[in-house]
Amino acid sequence: MEKATFGAGCFWHVEEAFQHLKGVLSTTVGYTGGTLKNPTYEDVCTDKTGHAEVIELTYDPKKITYEELLRVFWDIHNPTTKNRQGPDVGTQYRSAIFYHSPEQKTVAELSKKDLEQSGRYSKKIVTEITEATTFYPAEEYHQRYLSKHGLAACPR
Repeated sequence: MEKATFGAGCFWHVEEAFQHLKGVLSTTVGYTGGTLKNPTYEDVCTDKTGHAEVIELTYDPKKITYEELLRVFWDIHNPTTKNRQGPDVGTQYRSAIFYHSPEQKTVAELSKKDLEQSGRYSKKIVTEITEATTFYPAEEYHQRYLSKHGLAACPR
């Protein structure tokens, strides 16, 4: 089993996109990439901790590849908007791939390069690719939020 960590805006939306994929064994929403230890949602929302709202997932690479996970990641958000997805604004909503191994880093960088060269976007892709650091699970009420509330997308 392997881990993957992605930030693509509101973590509720990101979790919904990944949790039903064959080969994804578990999903947890939370925070990574910042400086404060054990941040809360309220801390992260100040836009002062440096954390991104992310999903950390465990997957079986025999059933779903990291490349396939990256395709979903690119498809569920706009990687050309810095620190913003839809109405959500702030560094916590940045587009980010947090890699867990040198292999993931290489695959992520190649995937980003391929997307840049595809012509799909007229603007520069601003997705950051950085090494995964400490992951802090979000509060329980954020886990599987959309499913718990019978929603298909983030409320606006």
